[in-house]
Amino acid sequence: MDNKDLISINNFRIPRWNELPNVDLYLDQVVKLINSCLSPYILNNECETELLTKTMINNYVKNNLIDAPIKKQYSKVQLAKLFVICVLKQVYSMQDIKNLINIALIDSTIQTAYDKFCNLFEEALLCTYTRKDFIDKNSSSDNLYLLKSVLLSCSYKIYVENITSLKKI
Repeated sequence: MDNKDLISINNFRIPRWNELPNVDLYLDQVVKLINSCLSPYILNNECETELLTKTMINNYVKNNLIDAPIKKQYSKVQLAKLFVICVLKQVYSMQDIKNLINIALIDSTIQTAYDKFCNLFEEALLCTYTRKDFIDKNSSSDNLYLLKSVLLSCSYKIYVENITSLKKI
């Protein structure tokens, strides 16, 4: 791995709940915001130009992963869920993602669950790239262990795609 990759991962940061826009956004704005935050770090497939498209968002609404927009605008809750979906879709199916979101929200608010997701995903990516341990196998919380396992699988996939795209034969 090259130092440039590590510097890039060190700069990776998903906006936290209180950094998300306080005004509802139109579809184009949602796509632009999420792609600008995530695509440079997650999107490594040369065939794809966007991590998230309008069509994908419409499918997520159809499949009840996020609520339908109100007056063609998406709220902070929908935006947070879309960030989560974009990370998890690297490895998991829509049904798996729906189940994982529901599990995360059983005993937590969306704000708390989203911020924890962001913190742990950034940590998982950094641990993957620096080859450090991420999961405490003695964790007392099954949900925390599950979340860390999920995020580690996503970070491994991103790492593998990043490395293999650099070493194409």
